[in-house]
Parts: sequence; structure tokens; C-alpha cells
Amino acid sequence: MINVNDLKFDEKGLIPAVVVDSVTKKVLTVAYMNRESLEISMEKGLTCFFSRSRDELWLKGETSGNYQHIVSITADCDGDALVVVVEKDGPACHKGTDSCFNYILWESDELQEFSLQSLMNLIEGRKTEKKEGSYTTYLFEKGIDKILKKVGEECTEVIIAAKADDKKETVYEIADLAYHTMVLMIQMGISLEDIHRELASRHVIDKKVKQEKMTK
Repeated sequence: MINVNDLKFDEKGLIPAVVVDSVTKKVLTVAYMNRESLEISMEKGLTCFFSRSRDELWLKGETSGNYQHIVSITADCDGDALVVVVEKDGPACHKGTDSCFNYILWESDELQEFSLQSLMNLIEGRKTEKKEGSYTTYLFEKGIDKILKKVGEECTEVIIAAKADDKKETVYEIADLAYHTMVLMIQMGISLEDIHRELASRHVIDKKVKQEKMTK
């Protein structure tokens, strides 16, 4: 652990802060903090930055309502840059987009970025913009009963593979189950953030239970 006094602010008293979504791990924005805004951020648990253009402090979400609740703040090895992991209440960009980083400058033809959120976006696209011949679109067209049937079938396949102690097959079937569960989530309007918050709340409860047992 380090403290604010260990950090290296630049000649203007600023330090760059890379803000990352705790759920998607996507970079939301890059802003600057000075000592005061950093201390406010740690005190309130909300991101507070220093605006270089306005030459003043600004609490993210104070006017828009799009607050960023801080999960952690980590300094780099030189102590001159920060990564701030947050749970956000709304769009991070002032243009109303989820992230400030939406404009691809270059990408590899061979290496493809993958994330659960990108897969969710792809699945959602198959529902809103139906693609002929798409299995995902077919599931949405058939409706909730068909989707639930597939989720049930994949659950059974996972059990069979695991019971046979076949790791490779179990991984394959879990992937199928995860995909069909995500189709169900899109059908019902459930986001990855919804699941993340639910699991996080259980983690807190479990932690409290462990602490209570230790004190008895």
C-alpha cells in the first residue's frame, strides 16, 4: 500500500487517471487529478477530477447524475499515473456514449479482441437487426419458450460431460450454456452489470458472515 505523498504529480500538480469499468474492464476515459481532487475522490468514493480547460475541480456526475463509484485506485510502478476502477451510473463520455474511446484508429486482421460484453452486443444486434440464416436470430424469432428449452438442454449436457469427468467436453458445454444464457438475458433485458451487481452483493454478504464467525 502507498499513500498520496508517494505519488509523483507533474509540474502543474496533476496526475493522469485512467478510468476503467469494473464490469466490462473497458477504458471509459482518461482524466487528470490533483492532490485535492484525489483526496476528495477517496473521501467520497466518487471520481473527482481537475479540469485543465476550466482550471477547476469537477465531481463526475454532479450535473449529469452519471456518478462513478470507485472500486479501487491503483498507482503504476513509478507512481506517476493512476488506474481508477469504477461502477458507473451512466455514460462516461460527455457525448452520451458509454466510453470516450469509440474511434478505432487501427486493428489487427489476425488478432481479434473478445469480451463478454462484446458478445452480448453481438447477440443483441441479432435481435434488433435480424440477420437471415443466423442461429441467434432464429432463437429470438422462436421466442422465450425455445430459448428456455435450449438453456435446459445445455444444462443437461454440462451435467453429462462433468459426470463423465471429461474436462474438454465440459468446457465446450459450459460455453454453449453461457451463450444460450446470454441470449436469455438479452431476451429479458438483463445486462452483465445486473449479474455483476448481484454477485457483488453476495460477495459482501459472504464476507460479513465470515467476519461474524471469526468474532464468535
